[in-house]
Amino acid sequence: MISKRLEHSLLRELEENELDELLEEIMILYGDELTRLAYTYVKDSETAKDIVQTVFIKCYTHLKTFKGEAKLKTWLYRITINKCKDHVKSAYFRRFILFKKDINHKSDTMPSPEEEVMYQTMQAELKNIILSLPPKYAEVILLYYYEELDINEIADILQISKNTAKTRLRRGRKNLLPFLKKEEFR
Repeated sequence: MISKRLEHSLLRELEENELDELLEEIMILYGDELTRLAYTYVKDSETAKDIVQTVFIKCYTHLKTFKGEAKLKTWLYRITINKCKDHVKSAYFRRFILFKKDINHKSDTMPSPEEEVMYQTMQAELKNIILSLPPKYAEVILLYYYEELDINEIADILQISKNTAKTRLRRGRKNLLPFLKKEEFR
């Protein structure tokens, strides 16, 4: 089990094949979550997958030095967010996003019922509205509502105090209200 093998003293004693098995378990357990998180920052599924691969490489190379002061999930989220922020700051990303016309790909070519289309459209618009907020508010809202993390986990991941996380969540919600009223989401 992952939690048992993540004890600081046990990590140093792991053989390479055991470390490989542990990483595989971690990838299965957190891969999808980290990809969704990365996507909320970079808005491109392939780039998000690339970032998550980089995160797992970093996890593998630094797993033996993981001290266990934070939860593994918190550590992985922190690495992912930092990698995403680095990517978003890059000149490549700025050029790429300016010339990309459609960042939301719909893999389903079959027409869906009217209610499903309306729901999906509303969700996409809401997501775009959230992403239009200042990043410090958008990331807290995304982590809280989309990743379903609690305030303590968010504070750990973002390396901010619990009260700062609460304040950003409250202000983010407050900043969303004018958009939601205008778009008739209420």
